[in-house]
Amino acid sequence: MASTIVGLFDTFPAAQSAVQDLVSTGIPREDISLTSNNATGEHTLEGHTGEGHTGEGHGNHAGSAAATGAGIGAVVGGIGGVLAGLGMLAIPGIGPILAAGPIAAALAGAGIGAVAGGLLGALVGMGIPEEDAHAYAEGVRRGGTLVTVATDDAHSGPVADILNRHGAVDIDTRAAEWRGRGWGGFRHDAQPLSGDEITREREYATAGMQNLKPGQEGEIRVPVTQEELTVRTRPVQRGGVRIYRRTEETPVQEQVTLREEHVAVDRRPVDRPLTAADRDAFQERTYEVREMAEEPVVAKQARVAEEVVIRKDVDTRTETVNDTVRRTDVDVQNVSGRDYDVWDEDFRRDYNSRYASTGADYNTYAPAYRYGYDLANDPRYSGREWNEIETNVRSDWDNRGIGAWDRFKDSVRYAWDRARTRRMDRAA
Repeated sequence: MASTIVGLFDTFPAAQSAVQDLVSTGIPREDISLTSNNATGEHTLEGHTGEGHTGEGHGNHAGSAAATGAGIGAVVGGIGGVLAGLGMLAIPGIGPILAAGPIAAALAGAGIGAVAGGLLGALVGMGIPEEDAHAYAEGVRRGGTLVTVATDDAHSGPVADILNRHGAVDIDTRAAEWRGRGWGGFRHDAQPLSGDEITREREYATAGMQNLKPGQEGEIRVPVTQEELTVRTRPVQRGGVRIYRRTEETPVQEQVTLREEHVAVDRRPVDRPLTAADRDAFQERTYEVREMAEEPVVAKQARVAEEVVIRKDVDTRTETVNDTVRRTDVDVQNVSGRDYDVWDEDFRRDYNSRYASTGADYNTYAPAYRYGYDLANDPRYSGREWNEIETNVRSDWDNRGIGAWDRFKDSVRYAWDRARTRRMDRAA
């Protein structure tokens, strides 16, 4: 039995990782489709000039499939090297998208047509119920990336596990959230979201909305907060993959032997006297002999050939929760506005000795030096050694998204050491 597995992802890298994992486990790439919103212009096909590429001034018009090329794979993070049929399209109600796999050919072949229903029609045509197709299409409209996999029942479980492992969202929960904000279903005639609106939708999906409440006019309120650790358990839903079963007809042949009767009439010359059995020879009679034949009678019986068993295995375990609780304190210091500037020459010398030969300019490493300087002046790390704080510092650095820690950590450490030494000298 054929199945269609669908997963919606908030980020393109997560969907890309899921696709690469599917292919590496043996799922045929021609059975995998990907559809990603491109309103922010993050997916760019190098050298493409076809009608399918949607840019400024193209509006909400349906385009044709974009060509594939040598530069595509690198630009969109490797998908071009994994899935065939990569192209840029413009979808009614959504705007520009990146599509790959069979769904790209389906959309382009229909002229992205509003007649064919655009993305919504393509999903329904794949066997996805219309209510779910509305939610998945809306997910792409709001900046998501959709991965669909056509497979059989034997592989549907492993495929669903892979999509869940890479962070497929719970589509029911997400749709309920949209309805709470006034969404009533996907519409082809809706105005596509702008790049800024897509960015806000993605932030809402990952972090939620936060309401800022300013203090009274003329005041700045600095709260001093403290956390308390409470450990409890709660049931959570993990993953958001659905399995759709569809029926396929397969031609079959069977050989059958049929029997037919044919009546033959022969005239034979005879010369003998009448007997008692022939006493009514001169009476009129009618003799009838019927021909019989067999014809095939086809009967089909539905039988259960295989079962897909879905179960829950429940285990209990004892886990020790290690965490930290935070408390904020407010230190008021008189700071010279040019205090950091006195270090600029020192940091530039370190940059010239370490990194100038790499071709990267000083501005690339300047945030790392500034970050190390700020660490040395942070009361939380006062009196502590580098090996005591490096784990927390690295986590904070990664959360800021400035760059790879391994590339910049030496610059951070250098600035921290220099500024910390000077601060200790002043304290002495």
